[in-house]
Amino acid sequence: MLILLPPSEGKAAEGNGPAVGELSFPALDRARRRVVSALVKASRRRDALDVLGLSPGQAPELAKNLALKTAPTLPAAQLYTGVLYDNLGLATLSPEALSRAEESVLIFSGLWGVLRITDRIPPYRLSMGVTLPPLGGLAAFWRPFVAKELDRLPGLVVDLRSSTYAAAWKPGDRAVAVRVLRDGKVVSHMAKATRGEVARALLDSAAEPATPDELAKVLQDLGYAVRPAPGRIDVSVG
Repeated sequence: MLILLPPSEGKAAEGNGPAVGELSFPALDRARRRVVSALVKASRRRDALDVLGLSPGQAPELAKNLALKTAPTLPAAQLYTGVLYDNLGLATLSPEALSRAEESVLIFSGLWGVLRITDRIPPYRLSMGVTLPPLGGLAAFWRPFVAKELDRLPGLVVDLRSSTYAAAWKPGDRAVAVRVLRDGKVVSHMAKATRGEVARALLDSAAEPATPDELAKVLQDLGYAVRPAPGRIDVSVG
């Protein structure tokens, strides 16, 4: 089973380890260098905030991008913060659940393509939704590189990504997107918390569903109100 997550806009303020080195999926390294180089150049532009879709109050984020190649790093499990990651609570998983997370959780990133939670990276600011000169839209840029790496990985895909990051890889029929509903309507902010909770529950449970129906049964057994549909599972929250 693979569990796909988006990153988070919220990140730890600084790292405490060596500069970025080897990352998972080394076949992506050439593409990663291209994006890093393009981001550094874009962050030096007079219109950098507009290019990167940032507000004037986010101007200090540009300094993080400029320091990417030498900045101290943290494991992705510690770098990403925010609602989803708070509810996932990687730091408080049991050793067994953490081991499962290291094998099954994949974090999508506009800068790095795809990461495992053990990969050490520095703080940065770049959304997958950005059109980054001269590379263009990042989801389209990453799609062929990521597909070549991930299409070969086996197992059911539990897709907890937002639509922006889901555009970077389409796993096909073996994927189940988790949609969060309240009173029959799709919710956004609450969805982040619920997706984090679902990911944690699956890791804690040690379940290995192989089909969408098995996943629905596991989530029901874990206490979730679910409704399967083609290609997705709707989770209702109160």
